[in-house]
Amino acid sequence: MAETPINGVCPPRFDGVRRAFEANFSEGRELGARFSLAIGGEIVVDLIGGWADRAQTKPFAEDTLTSVFSTTKAIAAILVARLVDQVKLAYSQRVADLWPEFAAAGKGAITVEQAMAHQAGLPGFAEKMDPADWFDWDLICGRLAAMAPMWMPGVHSGYHPVTFGYIAGEIFRRVDGRTMGEALRTDIAGPFGLDLWIGLPDAEHARCADVRRPPALPDLGEITPERRVAFLTPWASPGGRSLAEWRRASIPSVTGHATAPALAHLMGAVANGGILGGRRLLGPETVAALIAPRSHGADLVLPYTLSWGAGLLRNESLRLYGPGRETIGHSGWGGSCAFADPERGVSGAYVMNRQSADLIGDARARRLIDAAYEGL
Repeated sequence: MAETPINGVCPPRFDGVRRAFEANFSEGRELGARFSLAIGGEIVVDLIGGWADRAQTKPFAEDTLTSVFSTTKAIAAILVARLVDQVKLAYSQRVADLWPEFAAAGKGAITVEQAMAHQAGLPGFAEKMDPADWFDWDLICGRLAAMAPMWMPGVHSGYHPVTFGYIAGEIFRRVDGRTMGEALRTDIAGPFGLDLWIGLPDAEHARCADVRRPPALPDLGEITPERRVAFLTPWASPGGRSLAEWRRASIPSVTGHATAPALAHLMGAVANGGILGGRRLLGPETVAALIAPRSHGADLVLPYTLSWGAGLLRNESLRLYGPGRETIGHSGWGGSCAFADPERGVSGAYVMNRQSADLIGDARARRLIDAAYEGL
């Protein structure tokens, strides 16, 4: 087997990060990975290692794109926050005021902030469906609009693994007129030079890392109806289509592709009062609204006590992203994550292509983040 290539930027004060990164590989936990840390919006650590392909012939490179699964939700949350910042949307608005069909089956009072905090009661579909139906945006949005919530909206939170993207994305489309993927390319990724995608064009597919699936299913605890529809039905997530179609799909809960520096830069705007690359992405008051606690308690889908902002996971419950109580972020299936610490002006991201069975709080990412904070 070829020696694992590891390179990148890591100043001496962050030697612990390099050691943690190397240990993840030497212990056989990685195939390919990248970790980036930014202070004040500037990348100070950017480590790249391993292989982009399962055969270990193609090194993980600076332009390698990785599927980040639910870390995509962090991008979606920022896109919604942009509409709030532009006074085109308010978190306190009712979803049905924008999307009238959504009022069906007792959902008329659900607000945007409740939907963004996973409180809408729509974590998945109980009725049998073709997994390929997820690739039909209007079909899924129509089913969600007609569906009765599985719990009293606004009272409890229950993670919406895939449906979150359709709810947030349709709210966005009803206000803006574009998909989140289109807006991301035009308003953020292009102007700020960030390698971020929701709905990946065919011309970019050759840069994508192979994904090695996890060795086991995650531990969900007791299998409740809410957990079953969210994760355990044969149609709980998009399927039945080719990998190329998955990459093309603009589903802003699960189909994001990114590099770690691009995610770290984007989250740097949340960590630094809305400033990205010296320009305003969000106003400081919008950042405060984005990260403010919207819900806290035992999640009805994930087996954890969680605290949600407006689409981002607050660190106060599980301390996934370092020690900061006000730090906020999101993790993706298999291990990826992105975070922002507004108390220290720090942001970061971890991407990889060998998935673990951890639901959130992947051990590889946590040791990197902990080591980064030791160097601060």
